[in-house]
Amino acid sequence: MDELIRNLAVYALPVLFAITMHNAAQAYAAKYFGDLTPFAAGRVTTNPLAHIDPFGTVILPVLLYLTTGFVFGYAKPLPIDYSRLRKPKRDMAFVALAGTAANFGMALLWLLLAIFLKYFDVSEPFPNMVAQAGIRTNLLLMAFNLLPIPPMDGGRIVFSMLPNKLAFQYARIEPYGFFILLGLMILKLLAYWVVPIMVVGEVLLHLIVYPLNFILT
Repeated sequence: MDELIRNLAVYALPVLFAITMHNAAQAYAAKYFGDLTPFAAGRVTTNPLAHIDPFGTVILPVLLYLTTGFVFGYAKPLPIDYSRLRKPKRDMAFVALAGTAANFGMALLWLLLAIFLKYFDVSEPFPNMVAQAGIRTNLLLMAFNLLPIPPMDGGRIVFSMLPNKLAFQYARIEPYGFFILLGLMILKLLAYWVVPIMVVGEVLLHLIVYPLNFILT
């Protein structure tokens, strides 16, 4: 029981901040590109309380951890009216990428924390475990959301890049996106997408911090 409580505590802040910053970044991007819907809903903020969904942010991650050891969650749906963006087809990709960039940036910050904890010889396991959980959680959320299935962020990006005729044919998949995602989970196929993206993300992170590591060592 003590180990369970410790592990839940380790992932609590990383999951909360990963979900919050992902949604806040997309809300800011939507506002920047012309859609004030998230602003009117009070979502253009980094206040976690504005983004928390009691089930998706709290109950689901705990249940998943207890039953599978896998930690994942989601925030309240972000209200974005893509038709209000200045150039809807183009700008929806930037909105989607804002969430990805936020999670990559958060993973970088957690990695920097891990580096400085090591540099200052902080041997207590808890802060080091939280830092590692922060890296993994943000890379996982980034990779998961980049799935090229509407309405995932990756689906929005693919839609934005396709020629108009193909894009609107591709968008017809969206009503079935949840079921496709569920099928991939049941068949345990998600790892074939998520793991390589996480590996690439981790390699990029370590390339970015290499000069700092070199200086500190």
